[in-house]
Amino acid sequence: MSEQEARGVICRREALKRGLFGAVGLTLMNRGNVLASAAAQRPRAKSVIQIWMWGGPSQLDTFDPKPDAGYDYCGPLDKAIPTNVEGIRINASLPMLAQHADKYAIIRSMTHGVNAHETASYLVQTGREPGRLVFPCVGAVVSVFKGYDHGYKCLAPPYIVLTEPQGRFSESGFLGQQYKPFATGGDPNREPFVVEGIVAEGISDERQHSRRALLHTLDSLGNAMPTNPHFEQLDRCEENAYGLMFGEVRKLFDLSEEEDEIRERYGRNTFGQSCLMARRLVEHGVPYVTINYKGWDTHKQHFEIMRRKLPEMDQGMATLLQDLVDRGLLDSTIVWWSGEFGRTPRVQWEPPWNGGRGHYGNCFSAVVAGGGFKGGCVVGASDAKGEKVAERPVYPCDLIASMYLLLGIDPDGPLPNPRGLDVQVMPAAEQSGGRLKEIMV
Repeated sequence: MSEQEARGVICRREALKRGLFGAVGLTLMNRGNVLASAAAQRPRAKSVIQIWMWGGPSQLDTFDPKPDAGYDYCGPLDKAIPTNVEGIRINASLPMLAQHADKYAIIRSMTHGVNAHETASYLVQTGREPGRLVFPCVGAVVSVFKGYDHGYKCLAPPYIVLTEPQGRFSESGFLGQQYKPFATGGDPNREPFVVEGIVAEGISDERQHSRRALLHTLDSLGNAMPTNPHFEQLDRCEENAYGLMFGEVRKLFDLSEEEDEIRERYGRNTFGQSCLMARRLVEHGVPYVTINYKGWDTHKQHFEIMRRKLPEMDQGMATLLQDLVDRGLLDSTIVWWSGEFGRTPRVQWEPPWNGGRGHYGNCFSAVVAGGGFKGGCVVGASDAKGEKVAERPVYPCDLIASMYLLLGIDPDGPLPNPRGLDVQVMPAAEQSGGRLKEIMV
């Protein structure tokens, strides 16, 4: 059976058998608890773990191998291996993920045609073309609909980035500071994991408590006016801050509470431990976690870097998927793997690149799993060398709108915002291949 035939058996037949959508549900969508449009699907997903491949990963070297394209396209990574789903093959550099293909869907026809980091990042994370307004990314939008205004109980912020923002654009856009992600800083593979504002390296708990006591002693004005509403507000902020530093949130970020065996299984490196940290966060109800996975902008020494990065990614991501299954979390957690674009299919052997791959937005891959996305599927196809979309183009707006539907967010409904702007969650796009109904339960 060819891979194209397998896609038809795995996805389209199943879609016809099950139906593309479940019963249409009504969902509470905005701060005023106004009923959303009947177009919104009953939510399947509660959380998202976004694995952001910062810089853009090569589609040929990961989930869309082209072993017959020749050395100028494949370099030394010229082998594809079967997965645990008949007809689906991925690059031989990902043997662990090959055993979990039944859990994820590969989109091999992502496209937007942009080769600049900033614009491509904005497109992939907001689904919108750049314009006068800076729109929020998916994480900020999810925190609007699933954050503090909608009964969010976890003390950890609703939108968390491990470990630093990518810095390509303002993630919160016109929503403002309230919806910015909480960036942890630090390195979860180090002991301790120094989380910004929660864990201070080299400062003991006793010293922190002593500092607080000294602060109260010096606060003569606050002590003289204890019922002043402005000071009461400051006191509440202080309580919240110290609650983060010494309460349940601090324990949540303490990976030493995990068994050594599970930490080793994820990989004792920054990415592997970030995947473990992301699992802990969604397990405690955090609706959106981004892992900013740096190191994929491989203009030079591409294959040397891939020899180190691909096994690291393979181990961490495969373990995350299995761990989510084992804990009963994958059905309610979307895992979204993507960069801002792919890499040039033809290797740039000439100086000064000497075996690198450039930016490539014409055709690239994304992977989604869980939360209502069916595993064991391939959506779309690229041509024989991975240079063009050959079947079923998927634009960023298509993927994002599909995730919103699974999260119970109406992509065609209004986006509440502090500026009172009349905007939709996802407007009608100039370019769209349609939402991913073929892989949505």
